Amino acid sequence: MGSNAEAPPKPWVQTPCIYSSTLSRTAGCNIYLKLENLQPSASFKSRGIGNLMSLAIQHHGPSKPIHFYCSSGGNAGLACATAAISLSRPATIVVPLSTSAFMVSKLKLLGVEVVQIGKHWSEADTYLREELLAKDENGVYVPPFDHPDIWDGAATIVDEVEREMCDKGGYDGIVCSVGGGGLFAGLMTSLERHGRLQGNGRKVKVMAVETQGAHSLALSLEKKKLSRLDAITSIATSLGATQVAEKAFEWGQRPEVESCVFSDAEAAMGSVCFADDERIIVETACGASVAAAYNGSLHSLLFPGLSEEEFSRLKIVIVVCGGSNVSLDVLEGYKSKYGRDEKMLVKFKRRLE
Repeated sequence: MGSNAEAPPKPWVQTPCIYSSTLSRTAGCNIYLKLENLQPSASFKSRGIGNLMSLAIQHHGPSKPIHFYCSSGGNAGLACATAAISLSRPATIVVPLSTSAFMVSKLKLLGVEVVQIGKHWSEADTYLREELLAKDENGVYVPPFDHPDIWDGAATIVDEVEREMCDKGGYDGIVCSVGGGGLFAGLMTSLERHGRLQGNGRKVKVMAVETQGAHSLALSLEKKKLSRLDAITSIATSLGATQVAEKAFEWGQRPEVESCVFSDAEAAMGSVCFADDERIIVETACGASVAAAYNGSLHSLLFPGLSEEEFSRLKIVIVVCGGSNVSLDVLEGYKSKYGRDEKMLVKFKRRLE
């Protein structure tokens, strides 16, 4: 039997990259949306975590009874659970007691084992490693973001964008949210491989977006060394890594990268406006990237040297990373709480006029 026949099914899908007339009009350039919210887990996490899990099965052999373990009550846990279903393998997701009932319910509905323990993620992760993984010879640890296989999975986004944007005249920029940095590291790896960061090809600039209170990449770049936040205070909890992956920090120092930090109000209203404009519901971790199309930062921060006419000809891809920790009620709450934020109103003026 050939190796292709033995390879496990791919637990993620190719997603469309569509033109948005509404966001283009607001941003002042041509905005394309890479819809990672359409992944099986409703976020880009399906790619990286799915890739790691698939490779683990290939490495150990399809006959070995692998059991996957992941300590995430967020999108990484959901990606592990959905990938486990696709790969016909059991999975245990260990989450801290602070995990919302909303997310715990989503995990349990997928049929995986869910263990709630510990005050925060590190305690849940310690329990997973010491009490579960250490006692299971068939156990495989699934990290949320800091692993080369995860970066390689995320890199497939750019592979697809290269094909999708080819007949549209290429692209000039890409926007992504940064939490632990797995998505960002994957995108940068693939952009370099495609010659978009150096060489003779068309250069692409990258906007790496965080929220205030979850800005571990920006903090590290400011201090010029890998640094850790004291705590996560942003509502964008899916971006809540107190320290980014070292590889993400290395990529963040590249001249093609613009690190940007937006407020919770901008991220929240980015999600609210996006639901109104595109009828797509995403959590604030994704709303932060979408906010770049509403607050003028694509021009002022990513391409500040261009005139409005020059900027209007650019094509910028926003990675709509998705996320499951959101509902219509949550968005309505954001609108009530942040809809009158004065600084946000100034920055979103063009969208709200």
